[in-house]
Amino acid sequence: MKISVTKAAKEWGVSRTTIYQKVSDGELSRSSDKKIDTSEMIRVFGEPISKKRTERSTDAVQSTPMNNQSVQYNTDIEHLLALEKLKNEHLSQQVSDQKKLIENYQQQIGQLNKTLDKANASIHDFAQVRLLEFKQAEIGYEPPLEQEKEKTNDSTVALAQKKKRWWAF
Repeated sequence: MKISVTKAAKEWGVSRTTIYQKVSDGELSRSSDKKIDTSEMIRVFGEPISKKRTERSTDAVQSTPMNNQSVQYNTDIEHLLALEKLKNEHLSQQVSDQKKLIENYQQQIGQLNKTLDKANASIHDFAQVRLLEFKQAEIGYEPPLEQEKEKTNDSTVALAQKKKRWWAF
């Protein structure tokens, strides 16, 4: 798009003399109809001030009370989100700790079950031995030697008394 020197001077905020000076120095070119292409102006002077003013006014529009309220609301939401993330991390840590505690208890239960199994096996073995001893005692009861001697002495005395009676007639 081509514009006049006057319009270019207004939009870019430079004097017409500065534009003519740049044209005469060869830094800026003009067409045969004495107009300047906007791309040439942007190349030499950058973005036009009118466009910059429009951007500034757009920024000014954004800072209305309604937008300030939205910004504050967004900030509050971001703070709440950060707080919820912290809570979530804390709860995750607690869950992890509880899982470790459960694992520890399960290991202890496993060890106690092994100990209980060993104790039950010992009790079972002891009961088997006692039962076997009891059955053997039922089959052929033999009194211990001391009791046998006492019975032998008693029976000998009893026989002697009977003999005495027998001979006594």
